[in-house]
Amino acid sequence: MKNLVYVLLFSLALCACDQPKQLPKVNGEPIAVTSAAFKNNAALEDAYATQKSDIQVSGSGVVTQLLPDDNNGSPHQRFLVSINAKQTLLFAHNLDLSSHIPLQVGDEISFSGEYVYSPKGGIVHWTHRDPKSQHMAGWVLAHGKKYQ
Repeated sequence: MKNLVYVLLFSLALCACDQPKQLPKVNGEPIAVTSAAFKNNAALEDAYATQKSDIQVSGSGVVTQLLPDDNNGSPHQRFLVSINAKQTLLFAHNLDLSSHIPLQVGDEISFSGEYVYSPKGGIVHWTHRDPKSQHMAGWVLAHGKKYQ
């Protein structure tokens, strides 16, 4: 009987560890995404936790909001991407140096760019080639196409 109790407790512990992570929400509803949408984000999570800026990062996440383009100076496409249940990134994708990315809320993307800390989660820019070669070439992968 004692062994049965131990097996039962062990099984319950395993089930508790296997609970899904809380997913980001859009309009109050959880976004249905694959676990692949949130992989390889450790460097971004560390940069946010340690308030690092101006570092090259790559990662993946889910588009949670489309924002109006910023047309002050060089135009930038802006959108928000959730990389985990607690951190959302603002993307500023230069439209003078790359094409507009056809995105919708709920799209899964992968990306590479330069991270700048902000208390709201951070900003990713330089998601394109740098014509002066002063920054690493970044990109956004959406719908199987790389935009840079």
